[in-house]
Amino acid sequence: MIPFNKPFIIGKELAYIQDAVASGKLSGNGKYTQLAQAFFEEKYHIKKALLTSSCTDALEMAAILIGIEHGDEVIMPSYTFVSTANAFVLRGAKIVFADSRSDHPGVNEGRLKSLITERTKAIVPVHYAGVSCDMDMIMDVASAHNLFVIEDAAQAIESSYTSRNGKKLPLGSIGHLATFSFHETKNISSGEGGLLAINDEQFINRAEIIWEKGTNRASFFRGEINKYGWVDIGSSFLPSEITAAFLWAQLEHMQEIQHKRIQIWERYNTNFSSKLESFGIRTPTIPSYADNNAHMYYIIANDESQRDYVLKRMKEIGILAVFHYLGLHTSDFFVNYHDGRTLPWADLYSETVIRMPFYFELTIEQVDLICQALLDILIEYQN
Repeated sequence: MIPFNKPFIIGKELAYIQDAVASGKLSGNGKYTQLAQAFFEEKYHIKKALLTSSCTDALEMAAILIGIEHGDEVIMPSYTFVSTANAFVLRGAKIVFADSRSDHPGVNEGRLKSLITERTKAIVPVHYAGVSCDMDMIMDVASAHNLFVIEDAAQAIESSYTSRNGKKLPLGSIGHLATFSFHETKNISSGEGGLLAINDEQFINRAEIIWEKGTNRASFFRGEINKYGWVDIGSSFLPSEITAAFLWAQLEHMQEIQHKRIQIWERYNTNFSSKLESFGIRTPTIPSYADNNAHMYYIIANDESQRDYVLKRMKEIGILAVFHYLGLHTSDFFVNYHDGRTLPWADLYSETVIRMPFYFELTIEQVDLICQALLDILIEYQN
């Protein structure tokens, strides 16, 4: 059996966890939390980074920080994970879903302006598969309408955007706020885990308070105040030192992980790029302003029937490929709140995307086996 995903140990994860236990500091915001946060601040030019227990938590912090209230509108793609929307729904926001692009499952940036009303407060672009949205276009629209931009960079560690002036910007460093995920399916993992990136300095002080259950505890431990107390709303968003220690070991081996993942991605693409078109299947598109962090390799089937057949047959022969998101505008929870607009591309990707097995320990030989199996199944389906 070739699984879809397989968590891995790359370096000193267990040794660092043992060190954290021996230190007597397990509750969070200790040595490994601070190492990981400094890594993001220095490498990706983020003004302040805060580790969280999940990317969901980071999104919830972002919703609090920008002051989401009942009736505020937040624009985001429908083709995304539920956490992107749920974080803002919990604060009372009305979600306005945007359609995807015709050439890529990411949001259609050119349609965002038409969705803005006097109640719009934020745009949440999702860098699907680690491939950047057109951030110049999004930031221009946001600036013209005085909106916040929160990058959902859950899949986008080590990806960048080349701006119209030619400058290469790390994803997660462009919007007012951004969020990352370290779920076990991500390039860099701590099992569960996330990070809030703060690029607008006005949010830094309050973010620390929200992160620490609504207290000014972080200031107390830095010696800036002589006691701490409850000063704002907040929750227990920070992870334990055990989680941070695991994450730090992976961050130390970032380049090794990325090198292997890019090899896997390119092998898939070489095997598929000239062979799938005759079956009506598309391979990934990466716009000229984006690069590829090899988060996933997906293909777009001709229709839902073809996709379902491929997934069924691959599972039968011991290869676990999977479909991806179902458009949130059609979900059981949201369908009665949706404004009735058709989102044809989000619907298409919901019905046709297939994600190939993708993890660090996947061998090139296994990639070749998977690719040949898919081609055989497509011939079988066609006949």
